[in-house]
Amino acid sequence: MTPGLLFSIVIAYFVILLIVAWYTGRNSNNDSFFIGNRNSNWMLVAFGMIGTSLSGVTFVSVPGDVGKTAFGYFQVALGNMMGYVVIAFVLLPLYYRLQLTSIYNYFSTRFGNKSYKTGASFFILSRTLGATARLYLVVNILQNLLEEAFKDQFQVPFWLTTLIILLMILLYTFEGGVKTIVYTDTLQTTCMLAGLVICIVYILNRLDMNVGSSLQAMGSKGMSKIFFTDPNSPLFFFKQILGGAFITITMTGMDQEMMQKNISVKRLVDAQKNIMTLSLIFGVVILLFLFLGGLLYLYADTIGVTAASDKLFPTLALDAQRMPAAISVIFIIALISALFPSADGAITALTSSFCIDILNMQRREDLSEKEKKKTRRFVHLGFTVIFLLIVLVFKHIDSQSMISVILKVASYTYGPLLGLFAFGILTKRTVNDDMVPGVALAAPVLCYVLEMCQSYLFKDYKIGLELLVINGLFMFIGLWLSSGNFQKKGMLS
Repeated sequence: MTPGLLFSIVIAYFVILLIVAWYTGRNSNNDSFFIGNRNSNWMLVAFGMIGTSLSGVTFVSVPGDVGKTAFGYFQVALGNMMGYVVIAFVLLPLYYRLQLTSIYNYFSTRFGNKSYKTGASFFILSRTLGATARLYLVVNILQNLLEEAFKDQFQVPFWLTTLIILLMILLYTFEGGVKTIVYTDTLQTTCMLAGLVICIVYILNRLDMNVGSSLQAMGSKGMSKIFFTDPNSPLFFFKQILGGAFITITMTGMDQEMMQKNISVKRLVDAQKNIMTLSLIFGVVILLFLFLGGLLYLYADTIGVTAASDKLFPTLALDAQRMPAAISVIFIIALISALFPSADGAITALTSSFCIDILNMQRREDLSEKEKKKTRRFVHLGFTVIFLLIVLVFKHIDSQSMISVILKVASYTYGPLLGLFAFGILTKRTVNDDMVPGVALAAPVLCYVLEMCQSYLFKDYKIGLELLVINGLFMFIGLWLSSGNFQKKGMLS
């Protein structure tokens, strides 16, 4: 791929996003930025959330992981689909009843101000680390492509590539926020899924196979196995399904970025339709990504390519000697489409949470709308800088599979949120608000100790995705020990 072609693709894509941002961001205010004036179309939200839920990590890591875990990741997807049911019929009714702009306001009403700040802080930590890990993976692929394209002319520093991409995201989300992202995510999800389907069709043709024969070939190599029945394995189906359910409940239902889009829909029933539609599409799309992964490994075997894991898909798609330029272009467009939804929504949600939950901006009557907007813009710019710095850190601790890194980070940082929400919804007890921050820090520390000592405590048993549930359970127990059995006056639960 020539430098000119690569540059043209990126610029053309960005110009389209800017046009959408200009159109949707006109006459926007803080309500538009935070919750889209509660007037988003539920069908657009449902479709656009596919791109946010999948991101570049799914686009690259899930197909690449097939060589190691076969179709085992679909066990997690089945759990994800169960988790969406809990979100639709337990969490969303709560958020709509309380008319929340930030979902962590629930903790303020239910427990107290320190619990509220603790929940919001853990979200900010979780989403910052998770989103930057996703961003790093895609930027690193684009960086490798840039180095190859410009190797005979000049060197493009990794930090500059990251900075340019973040500035692009900053520009098209700066005014419209959620109101803009609902539309840009729809566009980006369309491009990503179109790229997925086109790549599948092309490789099937190159292999001279149909769906049935390709599945048989994958099965003969052990790549089409879905369910793993060894209880000691981290891939044990019960652990994967359970972990997948709680990952969705926490990383979607208890995540301001994801719920910010849902509560921007006017009616609860439409938000519920959005989530249930998302769950069905999500399951189908994950199966397609796994199928693509199997095809990539079959194709790599036939042409003698040894790349694996996160490097497999980019290596094959960008191989100028074996792939036509059209497929490389489609891959780049789909990859960029996977990149932007995982970062634009995160920066917007982090800005919203920091302004509302940490700075209490919505409650500040001493600030004019103009002053609030100025503060929000400053915070938005600040998170862009933080993203840049953390992506550069990830560059120095490169991992073979970023999806495993993201799930591990989620297990440690979303556990306290899971415990807080579970305790608030399932019990009527109050807590010692002053102790909540300490309990929230102690729960992941105990999980770390447990994980380090697992070989001594459990012998052959390996802790997998259930670490998130254990973390939440530690938080729940800590809250119970610091609680009373009387109901807080005026409490909403």
